Amino acid sequence: MQKILVANRGEIALRVMRTIRKMGIKSVAVFSEADRNAPHVLFADEAVCLGAAPSAQSYLNGDKIIAICKELGVDGIHPGYGFLSENADFAQKVTDAGIEFIGPSPEAMRVMGSKLAAKECVSHYNIPMVPGIDKAIEDVGLAIEIAAKVGYPVLIKASAGGGGKGMRIVEKAADMKEQMERAISEAKSAFGDGSVFIEKYVTSPRHIEVQVLADKYGNVIHGLERECSIQRRHQKVVEESPSAIVTQEMRNKIGEAAVMVAKSCNYVSTGTVEFLVDDKLNFYFLEMNTRLQVEHPVTEMITGLDLVEQQIKIARGEKLSVTQDDIKADGHAIELRVYAEDPLNNFMPSIGTLTKYVKPTGEGIRVDDGYEEGMTIPIYYDPMIAKLAVYGKTRTEAIQKMLQAIKDYKIEGVATTLPFGTFVFEHEAFFSGNFDTHFVKNYYTPEKIKEKQKANAEIASIIALKYWMEKQKILSPVENKSTSWKRRLAH
Repeated sequence: MQKILVANRGEIALRVMRTIRKMGIKSVAVFSEADRNAPHVLFADEAVCLGAAPSAQSYLNGDKIIAICKELGVDGIHPGYGFLSENADFAQKVTDAGIEFIGPSPEAMRVMGSKLAAKECVSHYNIPMVPGIDKAIEDVGLAIEIAAKVGYPVLIKASAGGGGKGMRIVEKAADMKEQMERAISEAKSAFGDGSVFIEKYVTSPRHIEVQVLADKYGNVIHGLERECSIQRRHQKVVEESPSAIVTQEMRNKIGEAAVMVAKSCNYVSTGTVEFLVDDKLNFYFLEMNTRLQVEHPVTEMITGLDLVEQQIKIARGEKLSVTQDDIKADGHAIELRVYAEDPLNNFMPSIGTLTKYVKPTGEGIRVDDGYEEGMTIPIYYDPMIAKLAVYGKTRTEAIQKMLQAIKDYKIEGVATTLPFGTFVFEHEAFFSGNFDTHFVKNYYTPEKIKEKQKANAEIASIIALKYWMEKQKILSPVENKSTSWKRRLAH
């Protein structure tokens, strides 16, 4: 490959382009009118405007992206994550146009893009799955019957989507009808498909995922696990690797299961297999994400792999350069997603201009971002500003390094999730590793951050007052004490 177009924006576009440049390949950026002066645009060797700010008129315009590739002689398209990254029809069009799609085949994306199709595909490989039904339904009456058989609590999930949309936890039969109708309506609105399925709700679940890499020659390995249980609105905010609860024995088993999932759909490229883990450390297949994950830096930091480089090498037909025996966890890495969201107001998006933006620096600190001071967070896209990742020799060291990095990260003009990050990393439940996906519900309230901020302000005031008083002592005039100096002069 001589030239790769990155069909994305912001931090992931810039992160992908850095590896492309490192590999001696030219990069092409695409951008919307809102991103005309964005760092990823300025970094690329070439850049082309897709259209107006809304995604449908820019980053989701697959036909225009392919036309640009043909015009500029592009060899491959890297989709990043989000936007068109898991769109099988787009991947097919790219392939049909004679351009390499840097990701899995359209067939694998279609299978794993449907939760029910994925379950069917994986069911032949003796991989544990959460009890439930194996078909999509929209019939409320049938849903009530199935829930009674599975046993409450149950989870209603949209078959066609993710990100917490079309998802409802139902504790008792009396709520089933209303929650089904809401889930179906939300799924139709978000994905154009109202079909849902029902499965047993795993109480006290942990969300653990496994990185996989697969080449075009049938070689499949896993890149260890990531713990992703700290979430808000079913979306991840904090990730770490390795998990604090995964033993080596469990790591081997869950890793082998992830490899089998990839093999079940003839997967090629990097991908992630997600599992639910209960309080007895039983794990159940959840889904597969057929793309690069947001949280991939923590895997890179402990394994030494460049996952984007691996994707590109696989796409151009190279065999995996590493074996399973080469993959070992060295140290511990943690990532915080820094969103322009207000943790004091139910994590609502906080749109505005970055009047101050200073990144933390130092050994073991990595910031993947797509913004600079003075830029405005647009309302059209995901409000993530950056991914703050740290590495330490131990988990404790990584936590302490993260807390310091958050203090050193100066962002003004918008509210961010940085204070929430401090709350998480200082909390005993996180420090001990004894937490699950209900962390926010069980421990977090905006008042707790407000109390901490108030206490910090009071301490700062006391320190400032003490400093002022000390200065006053130094600068105060010398007291007039009675002496005999004048008398001696008079004599």
